[in-house]
Amino acid sequence: MLKQYLTKYVDQQQSLGFKFRVQQILLRGYVAFAEERGDRHIRSARVLAWAARAPSPEQRRNRLLTVRRFALAMHAENPRHQVPAADALGRTVVKRRSPYIYSADEIARLLRAAAALRPVGSIRPTMYATLFGLLTATSMRIAEALALQIDDVTADGLVVRQTKFQKSRLLPLHATARLALDRYLVARRSLTTTDRGLFVSVAGRSLPYNTVRRIFLQLLDDTHLRGAYSGRDPRIHDLRHSSGTPIIPATGGELLQLPGDYASVGASLAE
Repeated sequence: MLKQYLTKYVDQQQSLGFKFRVQQILLRGYVAFAEERGDRHIRSARVLAWAARAPSPEQRRNRLLTVRRFALAMHAENPRHQVPAADALGRTVVKRRSPYIYSADEIARLLRAAAALRPVGSIRPTMYATLFGLLTATSMRIAEALALQIDDVTADGLVVRQTKFQKSRLLPLHATARLALDRYLVARRSLTTTDRGLFVSVAGRSLPYNTVRRIFLQLLDDTHLRGAYSGRDPRIHDLRHSSGTPIIPATGGELLQLPGDYASVGASLAE
């Protein structure tokens, strides 16, 4: 019974344009837990028991609030569904980690290290240097960059289609950023592959985030930046917050400096 309610709820959310991936996974876990114990409707006590199994206060609260939203929708149709209190597991203050602001020298070191990746002569070093350089120059999110297709590179800039808020936007490129991207495209278009992703591996396949993160951590090691942020590692995401001093790779290890005023424009467009 709960599975049927969940299917209906997920369909409603996705019809509104939400991807609803993580929430669906969590709700399936709750439903399996509840149905194993004979529940046919949402019960507050069962929700709390399931949420309490999460390993951290933040995850427990996230579980609770995810099922609570499900319960509110179901209760509106059938009052037999109970709605747990939002603060049933206590109140928590979410502290967002402040970004690490890379210096121009640190960005240059990262891009040089990326340009030195192996195999020498393959698309790999050029691709990573261009990817990380564009993140810095345009303030794109890494997920947006990895979702780019070759056809998204237009005369007017980059068409970013898969954004955080499910909207598309046109991201203009400074002349130096455009030059670096065009030089990368020469190598990209020489690959024999049916994959239309802009950033691809040596094998011609679109890059998963975990692969990019692994390479980024390797570059942090190579540039002695591991633990540079009060003992913690700087993140890929922090590159988009360092656009006051962006640098884009060109060819042969050459680096092109972008003006700070363009960086400010890029940051505002990405918000």
